[in-house]
Amino acid sequence: MHHAPDSNDWTWLQPLLTQHQGQAGGLLPLLHAIQDHRGFVPADAVPLIAQAMNLSRAEVHGVISYYHHFRTEAPGQHVVQICRAESCQACGSEALMAQAQASLGCAEHETSADGRFTLESVYCLGLCASSPAVQIGDRLHARMDPSKLQRLLTVAGGAP
Repeated sequence: MHHAPDSNDWTWLQPLLTQHQGQAGGLLPLLHAIQDHRGFVPADAVPLIAQAMNLSRAEVHGVISYYHHFRTEAPGQHVVQICRAESCQACGSEALMAQAQASLGCAEHETSADGRFTLESVYCLGLCASSPAVQIGDRLHARMDPSKLQRLLTVAGGAP
């Protein structure tokens, strides 16, 4: 469950900082915990994270921007992940990405104008034997093709 607290209320963040403070290599687990809790890592949290982890703001920002997994803005209602690893690419995932971009009207790492979908590339969903694979929210879908993907997006999005 993603919470959308007041941007000045950091009470949700303190237990996460406390849990990971002083842990060697604790920054990545902390960032994952924040994103799991909020759905993204708020830019305003970077100074608090840096202070708690005894790092510079630039170091924290560098890690967030290096890993494509981390978002700095709230994602759409549905996160659509299209696998673009070798097996899925060989079985047509580029056509799936093109279909999703056309259907949702947004590029990779963007959110549709209506705020319903965020489109992401991933590199392995673990369904290599039944490529290409897509994940929408927490549901995995194997052996996808553009028309199946379009049906899933229509169902997930509901009526516009």
